[in-house]
Amino acid sequence: MTMQVELAQRSAIDSAVRHLVTNYSPQGNRVGWLMMASILVEAWDLYGIAFVLIFIRDQYHPDPLLLGLAAAGTQGGAVIGALTGGWLSDKLGRRLMFLATMVLFIVLALAQAFVSSVAALAVIRLLLGVPLGSDIATGYTYIMEMMPKGQREVMGNRWQFMFAVGQVLTLAVIALFLILDLNHELIWRVTLGLGAVPALIILILRHDLPETAVWLVRQGRFREAKEVATQMYDDRLDMLPDQDVKVAKPRPTAFLADIKEDPIRWRATLYGWIACFAQGSEFSTFAFYLPVLFVMVGVSSVLGTTVVTMALYVIAAISGWVGPLLTPKIGQRGISIAGFSIVFLSLLVAAAALYTGAKAVLPFAAAAMLWGHYWDASNCMTIPSMVAKPEYRGTASGFAYIFVKLPSFLAIFLFPTVFTAIGQANATLLVAVFPLIGLLAAIFILPEVYGFERD
Repeated sequence: MTMQVELAQRSAIDSAVRHLVTNYSPQGNRVGWLMMASILVEAWDLYGIAFVLIFIRDQYHPDPLLLGLAAAGTQGGAVIGALTGGWLSDKLGRRLMFLATMVLFIVLALAQAFVSSVAALAVIRLLLGVPLGSDIATGYTYIMEMMPKGQREVMGNRWQFMFAVGQVLTLAVIALFLILDLNHELIWRVTLGLGAVPALIILILRHDLPETAVWLVRQGRFREAKEVATQMYDDRLDMLPDQDVKVAKPRPTAFLADIKEDPIRWRATLYGWIACFAQGSEFSTFAFYLPVLFVMVGVSSVLGTTVVTMALYVIAAISGWVGPLLTPKIGQRGISIAGFSIVFLSLLVAAAALYTGAKAVLPFAAAAMLWGHYWDASNCMTIPSMVAKPEYRGTASGFAYIFVKLPSFLAIFLFPTVFTAIGQANATLLVAVFPLIGLLAAIFILPEVYGFERD
């Protein structure tokens, strides 16, 4: 009898989850944009430090390793935050983690504006990366559990658009500070501390956000699930009983064994990891081509560098908006193949230009590379988050984000040495290996998973 009851409960849970993921709610769309808005916070922090680092260096004169740690600290912290935050999202709930990450970011963003040494800044930025990594993992669980198939893929793929918007906003503010000729110490402190402002706004908007009904169902908290589903979807989930039940909690590491049982899930997840690493590597190393571009167009001042970089990211924002709109037409596989192909060909053209001395071609190749990157990076987090079962979704999202942040962290330390040792042209060919790997993975590993539903 007990076995029959457990099977009946499991059937009711599966039925309720399947029912929820096929429903659409305008509030679900609002939740998706709230998650996307939090990427502005990460973009502000990641790219703000890149442009004020020169002021920090001139003020404190730290050794290169310490300065590099201050720049890369959030990337390293995000690796920790992605994994632990995703696991905690599965264990403690999406809402708690969604709110906690913003609170932590507000406190730490303000703290870095008042540091008295680069060592203190490096430590705070390492801690700051933890909520940033955690927030991405938690945010993707919300999108996948509060939006229906088709809609959730498009929303998830918009994260690169929001990164580009955040970059443009950050650069615009820094450019304004430079035009006003503010004290350089004031610029870097205010720039880093200002990240707390959008984080506070997002926290306020998230405050009344309910827990996802899917997570509550999987936890056996049926009464709360019915309340949330009624609030969000005007649906009381009649397939569930009115009493809560005890549900066995799976081990976090069990998600690896689980996805391998389904060939579609496994191939899609494996592709997601490869694509995360490939796009993270190609983008992190791209920064080393920017000085070449600035020399090409005769830019040498800090303000000029900021304006030209902002123009590049306007192109990136357009690409980041167009890519998700094309996804329903050409699929996740199509947008991946197109994106990695564009990046690969652009880097080959850039290498040829450097070998032959036709450097006038380089800015156009770089712009094309950036366009393709914002396509190939668009779905690398969406796919593993989407195909994961709800009970493992936070863990799966966090695990995938590690493959984004780890190459970003390593590139800051390793690629400058490589770039100097083998030269610009050879380094360009080396970077082209990453989009080639992503392209081959998209062609031979990734199944089409647009509209995937097997919860």
